[in-house]
Amino acid sequence: MSTSDPKGPASAGSSPSLPEGYAPLTTQLPRANETPNFPTAAAASTPGIALAAARVPGGPSLPDFDPMTLTRVISQMANEMFSAPIPPAMGAPGPQDVSSLAPSASAPSPPAGAAGSTAPMMTSPPETPAAMPNPSPNVPGGSSPFDAPPNFSAIEFPPDLFGGFDPSKDLSLPVAPPIAEMPQIPAQNEIKSPAAVPPALSLESFEIVPHDDISIRGLGREPFDANVIKREFPILSEPVHGKRLVWLDNAATTQKPQAVIDRLKFFYEHENSNIHRAAHTLAAKATDAYESARESVRRFIKAPQAKDIVFVRGTTEGINLVAQSWGRKNITQGDEIVITWLEHHANIVPWQMLCQEKGARLRVAPVDDRGQVLLDEYEKLLNTKTRLVAFTQVSNALGTITPAKEMIDMAHRHGATVLLDGAQSVSHMPVDVQELGCDFFVFSGHKVFAPTGIGAVYGKSDLLEHMPPWQGGGNMIQDVTFERTTYQGPPFRFEAGTGNIADAVGLGAALDWLSKVGVERVERYEHELLEYATKELRAVDGLTMIGTAPNKAGVLSFILAGQKTEEVGGMLDQEGIAVRSGHHCAQPILRRFGLEATVRASLAPYNTMGDIDALVAALHRLQSGRSGMR
Repeated sequence: MSTSDPKGPASAGSSPSLPEGYAPLTTQLPRANETPNFPTAAAASTPGIALAAARVPGGPSLPDFDPMTLTRVISQMANEMFSAPIPPAMGAPGPQDVSSLAPSASAPSPPAGAAGSTAPMMTSPPETPAAMPNPSPNVPGGSSPFDAPPNFSAIEFPPDLFGGFDPSKDLSLPVAPPIAEMPQIPAQNEIKSPAAVPPALSLESFEIVPHDDISIRGLGREPFDANVIKREFPILSEPVHGKRLVWLDNAATTQKPQAVIDRLKFFYEHENSNIHRAAHTLAAKATDAYESARESVRRFIKAPQAKDIVFVRGTTEGINLVAQSWGRKNITQGDEIVITWLEHHANIVPWQMLCQEKGARLRVAPVDDRGQVLLDEYEKLLNTKTRLVAFTQVSNALGTITPAKEMIDMAHRHGATVLLDGAQSVSHMPVDVQELGCDFFVFSGHKVFAPTGIGAVYGKSDLLEHMPPWQGGGNMIQDVTFERTTYQGPPFRFEAGTGNIADAVGLGAALDWLSKVGVERVERYEHELLEYATKELRAVDGLTMIGTAPNKAGVLSFILAGQKTEEVGGMLDQEGIAVRSGHHCAQPILRRFGLEATVRASLAPYNTMGDIDALVAALHRLQSGRSGMR
């Protein structure tokens, strides 16, 4: 259901009585040169109908309604409208042109600012239309779907859904004049069998875009509703200190949707076994589930093939794998490794250890006062001695999104291999390792709605083929004698021992779930939520944002004047609000700003404006010294 932002309430007397804060419903004909956003309507070559229940400032909040109930009501309304006469302003256009249609002189004009203002408003009850002389041959029984007025009385509206406004009594459409002939159906949409067209067409696609609440957004074929997504996470109904849980510690770990919990339960109930070794049924099931999860990872990050994906415990182990395998083989005395000031300790310490072991040099690219990598200075560090560049795609402490592809291309021009830390990016934005061009990509499952203790390393095939194993044991060998061992090829060469089978399966389920939600939609929604949260936090007395790069993911790092960060975190916990306080395992970047710790709130697609409002209200109370913050 697509809307335009209204300028204000409809003028009195121009439409049925509506609840305060809502403009009237309207009908709208799609342009002749665009595909209607209603698949069923398009398939039947029927004029599409866009419904608009546009919210105006001060109106009730759509998330207060049950989304499924609202969807059902909208669909029923649409079906009744499809069965109604075409309003005079819509006429009966042919399939190619609607530009010549002129509004009927008797059609009422919509009030200024009402959604869909190009279409007539629904005002007085319709009169009985004249019979249509030429019924469409494509409609069952030879009758037209437009030969009867809408029957809103047949729709069951939930009590008080519209605050006293009863669409079954108060909502109607103007009557259309007799239609000489139904529009001809284009050849590509011809209906082979009359039985294929139902009398009442179904509204399958809609968008809902409230005026000022970004927690529900029309981002494609289905509405993106953070309130609905929140209900897929059982733990978010868990009370904390008698308050509802507001989880804003997603950069540390994300919560798990019911789909992941159910998949783990199913594995342990029906598939549990060790993998790759036994010939029995459960071993085959477990192996299939494990390797299917590897394929889910490949598909999610768009790697060329599943054998390029190595399962590890998480990002930290993945970086250590590359350091101890590729690094030990390829880094020699005098070589240089380049990182940035933004790095998590896990992308600093393994390279320090390798440099100390090999006699190499660790170099660090600086950032500016907003937390952005200084690209000119970064490029100056690259030279013929640079063997490896390792940096984060998103800073866990500041939320800065680095220009990853540009930095990777710069490094490759100097012959360097590149590892990209994706721990904070995979749950917030689409990742395409082939488009990025990175040589290695590492991430953790628990940052992307999967269990803890599982993660993945992507490596280019030619690199993995020539890397030695970094751990020895079972499952990574082809043959062992006391004299020599022959190792398996990638990825099994790097997966010694019994892996974290169940949680790998859980990782696959989490990535499949996120793919279904839509990573692009998550990115767009979280950006809007980040902007809202940034604006609201800046209004808190004494609050200073740390990390203000214009290109950021959902991380809000701040300090409060006169308050210790750990005390702020503890006080927010008493309000049921979970944030992180401390150095976030990124001490160098905080010290770049003269700090040892910040308070960090971090976002996920199940966070809403209500969560942000709760955080901001608690901070206001804390700064004003009001009781209630214990």
